[in-house]
Amino acid sequence: MSKYIGKTGIVVRNIPRADPALVDELQRFGVATIHEAQGRKGLLATSITPIQQGRVVSGSAVTVLVAPGDNWMFHVAVEQCRPGDILVVAPTSPCTDGYFGDLLATSLKAHGVRALITEGGVRDTHTLREMGFAVWSRAISAQGTVKETLGSVNLPLVCGGQLVHPGDVVVADDDGVVIVRRAEVAQVVEASRQRADLEEQKAMRLANGELGLDIYNMRPRLAEKGLRYVDSLEELED
Repeated sequence: MSKYIGKTGIVVRNIPRADPALVDELQRFGVATIHEAQGRKGLLATSITPIQQGRVVSGSAVTVLVAPGDNWMFHVAVEQCRPGDILVVAPTSPCTDGYFGDLLATSLKAHGVRALITEGGVRDTHTLREMGFAVWSRAISAQGTVKETLGSVNLPLVCGGQLVHPGDVVVADDDGVVIVRRAEVAQVVEASRQRADLEEQKAMRLANGELGLDIYNMRPRLAEKGLRYVDSLEELED
């Protein structure tokens, strides 16, 4: 698949997608838990941030490669989207122009697309928030784009420093965006369940007054590192 990265002029109509029930369950855990559960991989760069707060989404990636300052392939991609998908977009060269606004969001929403993740820029952000269309982007820019140069739809691409294959699962919230490989979804869901249960148990113990020092058995390691406890500064002067 990697040999197709960067190719243009191609639209792949049929892509494999993960079990929708598992995709939806990943939304329950959020980015931080999933990132840890799958071995601290798949996290997009911190430069890609949400334009809204309080939203958690998960969905199957429809990948879109666009030319700098050209949003033509967004329109091509809409036709390939299914309900529950998330559009993942990257330019062939760095560009933060406003590729995406309320009209494209209206079109994607009509086809059941849950969110946009983009290495480019977006505009009409106030309207996008009012519409309830979730976006994570590298930039906000009123600079418009043209429709002239071909890109691709549903080929592998790199977005936010991560390789994304069409059909991979995207989870995004206030903490950022994480990619789960389609073939690993069931395994990551199970690992996330276990991690979430463990965190809930620890939260209950902390709420009851137990110390993290004891829950995580930190004391022996701290002593090994040379941490000392004294009752007053006078002891240090002896």
